[in-house]
Amino acid sequence: MNRPERGPNPQGPWIQTGRLVFLALYALTLLAACGWLISNVRQINPDSQAVVLRFGAMQRIEHAGLLWAWPRPFEQVVILPSPGRVIEHRVEALLRSDQAREIRYDISMSGDALAGSGYLLTGDAGVAQLDVRVFYRITDPYAWVLEDSHVEPALNRLVERAAVMVCASRDLDTILVARPELVSGDSGAAQRRERLRGDLQQAINRSLDALATAGGGLGIEIERVDVQSSLPNEAVDAFNAVLTASQRAEQAIAMAQNDAARQTQAAAQNADRTLQVAYAGASERMARAQAQTADISNLAQTQRSGNDPGMLWRLYRARVATLFAKAGSVTVINPGDDAQLILQGAEPREPTKK
Repeated sequence: MNRPERGPNPQGPWIQTGRLVFLALYALTLLAACGWLISNVRQINPDSQAVVLRFGAMQRIEHAGLLWAWPRPFEQVVILPSPGRVIEHRVEALLRSDQAREIRYDISMSGDALAGSGYLLTGDAGVAQLDVRVFYRITDPYAWVLEDSHVEPALNRLVERAAVMVCASRDLDTILVARPELVSGDSGAAQRRERLRGDLQQAINRSLDALATAGGGLGIEIERVDVQSSLPNEAVDAFNAVLTASQRAEQAIAMAQNDAARQTQAAAQNADRTLQVAYAGASERMARAQAQTADISNLAQTQRSGNDPGMLWRLYRARVATLFAKAGSVTVINPGDDAQLILQGAEPREPTKK
């Protein structure tokens, strides 16, 4: 049995290929449309929040969970940290630039453009360097989104302004310990150094509040400020030299005080010894004098009392014999007449030779 012959196929290979391409493009378009429709459906982490903008205007704020939003350009979703999350930012504007650090003032002088880079002037005409890190959190998400890339530059300017004000209202020793020999016993300086971070934080927050009042707020609040203060390298060498000289002067003063104390102690000991010797010699001479004048003192006392009227004659007779024995001759003259009595004394003895 013979089969009937088929006619030519109305759909050629090109038409079939075109249909397949159309179906593929249609499927891809559907997938792209589905992807576009769910492009703003996302999961928000617990440490984040989302601001939904509808045609550039704030529509709502979403917190942790699943977010449903219309795709762009109808709605825009901006993910930012949650209000409880603290963000750290280092203020680079207060640091000395690399070009300024390369300058050698002992070799060549530079222009005024880099002379004060990274330096802050204190109230007593000192110079200090501050490395400031601020920790802030977002309090107004919409304001933060509006400012976007201007938040950190504006924060740098506010921190720099507050640092200049705080340093200008303090002396160098209330910012860092530059001269310990002068403030070692000043507890007020240590307390003012501890309040430096708090004063800097309050100054920055006041500036942020002023911006918010003027309608240009950044939507952030400073939670904490960490400050690391230091001196320029040239000033450190100078302060070290002064401190070394002060320590040497204090050491010399201490040695001089020790020598003076030793000399004072030796002089006091010599004075005590001299006084003791003088007192001992005076007591000995007093005793010897009292012993030598005991007879005369007793005679005077007896005469004043009148108990022994013949004592004076007895002493005279006892002593006159001794005087005659020592005298070669004695001539006695009576004042009533011109009679003279010559008594021959004992002849002097020749000294014996040994």
